[in-house]
Amino acid sequence: QVQLVESGGGLVQAGGSLRLACACSGRTISSYTMGWFRQAPGKEREFVAAISRGGVGTFYADNVKGRFTISRDNAQNTVYLQMNSLKPEDTAVYYCNADQRAARVVYDSKNSNDYWGQGTQVTVSS
Repeated sequence: QVQLVESGGGLVQAGGSLRLACACSGRTISSYTMGWFRQAPGKEREFVAAISRGGVGTFYADNVKGRFTISRDNAQNTVYLQMNSLKPEDTAVYYCNADQRAARVVYDSKNSNDYWGQGTQVTVSS
């Protein structure tokens, strides 16, 4: 069983930065595509970014490309999301995800049925 715990959320002004972290226990993350999704109030959960098992392949939603960077440290069993140039529309609960499929498949499906963290709140003020 995979347990995922996110951290690093908070309140930031527009234009600011945050770095989210997701610590995994139970299994090594090297076996999984890791991803970040988010859900804003009243909206469906949406794909944000995914990274392949080895960290070479990365995929981003169009609305975060160029501002967000996903990375992973398999030795530390942790995945990160560096968020720069934050906008009020980035406000959401951000969820870490571990998926057994290839990163490209997660990106194409924009969804996952595998493992989720409990989420961390990110609020961007204007």
